[in-house]
Amino acid sequence: MDIKKINDEIDDFVSERNWGKFHKPKNLVMALSGEVGELNECFQWLDDEDIENVKNSPEKKGAFEHEIADVFIYLLRIANKMNIDLEDAVYKKLKLNKLKYPVETNQGVVNKN
Repeated sequence: MDIKKINDEIDDFVSERNWGKFHKPKNLVMALSGEVGELNECFQWLDDEDIENVKNSPEKKGAFEHEIADVFIYLLRIANKMNIDLEDAVYKKLKLNKLKYPVETNQGVVNKN
């Protein structure tokens, strides 16, 4: 995945529409929340078998793809507006999680810290 290329595409899209004035971090977080709600709605009444059927059907999973993409786009936009290197942030967080949840004590058990 080429994050820079995706960011450039998003920047061009926003710039061409003169939407930058609306893309303040607070507004983007609220928009992200709405998109997560739409993704949640895709799953709302599905059981495990239904989800497997969606995963295996290109026709059925289109709505899921669109909502996941919307969530990702807003997340990238927020990171950019906050001057956060998303890739670096992910690796830092994974490193912290490895310390917080060591393999030896976290084998399919809920940690109630």
